[in-house]
Amino acid sequence: MDKFVILSGCSGGGKSTLLEALKRRGHHTVEEPGRRIVIEELQGDGAALPWIDAPAFARRAIALSLADREAAAAIPGTVLFDRGLIDAASALEHLTGEPVLASLARLHRYNRHVFLTPPWLEIYTGDRERRHDFTAAVVEYDRLSAVYPALGYEVHVLPKIGVEERADSVCSVLKLD
Repeated sequence: MDKFVILSGCSGGGKSTLLEALKRRGHHTVEEPGRRIVIEELQGDGAALPWIDAPAFARRAIALSLADREAAAAIPGTVLFDRGLIDAASALEHLTGEPVLASLARLHRYNRHVFLTPPWLEIYTGDRERRHDFTAAVVEYDRLSAVYPALGYEVHVLPKIGVEERADSVCSVLKLD
């Protein structure tokens, strides 16, 4: 759907901070499925945590991403997603070899413009929900930076600049106020 825009890229590269800046500007946003799942799993039995059962985590992220898209369809105007279905399906296919990415990506399109945050060691931090190291984040970024163009998306790698300037860049490409 053309009104759905993906912010993806390196874990710890500033996506959530950028999304928050865009939200403050009045744009509709959807938080990262993975972080929401981890928070919920840490409060429960933890069976679908990415460091316990990565395929179960990816399957939950796919389901949540589909639910997010359905809910966002009722929102007028552009909706910016911190990650989403493509990231989750790519992860599941990478982990298990299950051929899910192409069919899900074909059925559930996003805006042709996709914004990637590149690896940025100076701002990368781990926390309770992000337990992988920077090297793993770079590997994930490399995979996603190949996946999106292969699916026909126009990738915009965001420069390593301040969050407001990044938000300006996104708004300029999308012609948002």
